[in-house]
Amino acid sequence: MGTKEKSSEELLLEEETVKQNEIVLFNDEVNTFDHVIDTLVDVCDHTPEQAEQCSLIVHYNGKCTVKTGDYKDLEPRCSRLLQAGLSAEIV
Repeated sequence: MGTKEKSSEELLLEEETVKQNEIVLFNDEVNTFDHVIDTLVDVCDHTPEQAEQCSLIVHYNGKCTVKTGDYKDLEPRCSRLLQAGLSAEIV
């Protein structure tokens, strides 16, 4: 086994052990696009364009991952989304 192959295998193992959580935003019939977009910009640090794209994905697909990272970072963000009236959970 070559050095390059061994390094690739070690890298893959490291990636598998780092568990990234996700905030998933769900569609609802209550919130406006503007509210969702403004909230994603404020809470998840999205650009307006990114927030608009996520809102469209949520609208047409029913859900969208809006943020990934460590649970400690995501938990307060998810709480703020819920306080803003959005439907979201960490997976």
